[in-house]
Amino acid sequence: MTRRFLSIGECMVEMAPTADGTYSLGFAGDTLNTAWYARKIFNPDWDVAYLTAVGDDAISGRMASFIADAGIETEFIRKVPGCTVGLYLIQLDNGERSFAYWRSDSAARRLANDTGLLDAALASASLIYLSGITLAILSPQSRTALFDALATARRNGATVAFDPNLRLRLWDSSETMRQTVMAAAGVSDILLPSFEDEATFFGDATPSDTASRYSGAGVPLIVVKNGGGEVLSLCRGQTGSFTPAKVDNVVDSTAAGDSFNAAFLASYLDCTDLGTAIAAGSALAARVITRRGALVEL
Repeated sequence: MTRRFLSIGECMVEMAPTADGTYSLGFAGDTLNTAWYARKIFNPDWDVAYLTAVGDDAISGRMASFIADAGIETEFIRKVPGCTVGLYLIQLDNGERSFAYWRSDSAARRLANDTGLLDAALASASLIYLSGITLAILSPQSRTALFDALATARRNGATVAFDPNLRLRLWDSSETMRQTVMAAAGVSDILLPSFEDEATFFGDATPSDTASRYSGAGVPLIVVKNGGGEVLSLCRGQTGSFTPAKVDNVVDSTAAGDSFNAAFLASYLDCTDLGTAIAAGSALAARVITRRGALVEL
């Protein structure tokens, strides 16, 4: 029976640096990146769909076509008249990236406004994936609607995977960010945090602290990414760890975590072995960071 991976969030226009010092135009965004890699590596008996909102201008149309051409289902992409999509520019320094954003009135901020479409999308999904950025761009009312829809989907048998992806500049305060992320953890089955972010904004001293905090919120499975360091897992009280191979030729770390999430989820849903799934996620991330841009052909 066909199952569906539904990713929820914002796709943006990406301006990525090229080797000759110019920029190339593409489309990316954390949850879209994960959906794109998921479509590449998930078993054929999985559909991959994306829930977002775009405008009615030419660049929005190009974005929707790009998503469809990647094999990702677009029936849950809402078109908002008079709006357009966000844009970001990648800046690199020895392989480490920083971003400049233009997204204050992105159509994706309205992705949860149509509750009928939201409920239909989540009802169709076996696995629902979202991030802290998904939550950050929504109004408080839309976050509540999304949380309610996620809770209903879980009661009906769906699995919810959440990457906190903490980006303070998108929030009105660090306290709002922390409270919202912990609320999202309360309606999630799988948590995929990055330790550096968690240490910065929650004050966690170790990856074990991060895992324990989310476990205390009721999350059954937590996998704490740690850059190139040891990945820690906590599954229903059982702790594990995995040390990825060192990557010497890092070119661009964009989408390292997004690609890890896709490969981890694809493997874990296939074999339910945590060690195998973490190794798969680490291996894909290691490939992605040796190339420029968020979406790397495999």
